[in-house]
Amino acid sequence: QAQLVESGGGLVQPGGSLGLSCTASGVTLDYYTIGWFRQAPGKKRDGVSAISSGGGNAVYADSVKGRFTFSRDNAKNTMYLQMNNLKPEDTVVYYCAADPGTKVGSSWLLSEIGYTYWGQGTQVTVSS
Repeated sequence: QAQLVESGGGLVQPGGSLGLSCTASGVTLDYYTIGWFRQAPGKKRDGVSAISSGGGNAVYADSVKGRFTFSRDNAKNTMYLQMNNLKPEDTVVYYCAADPGTKVGSSWLLSEIGYTYWGQGTQVTVSS
């Protein structure tokens, strides 16, 4: 059974950095479309960054471009989200996701629709 396990959330001051990890079991991430999403209470889940199974560079939401970096380590079956220059509005729950399908285009990649597997979520709080 596929499982995604996240780690790395926590409390950080504005302007600080935090790294998230998501390790998969039961699936091989280098064959999957993978992404990071975030969700505030009472709101829909928004795409942060994603990489298609078809290859190519990561796409990013405008709100995080230049601050967040998505990477992967296929040998460890793990994806990462490095978050720099964090802002209070980045305070939400972050989720990793994976799907065996190929998504094309940033809008589709950053849509929660069509992702089969999800992590449990990890809270990131940016506050002084």
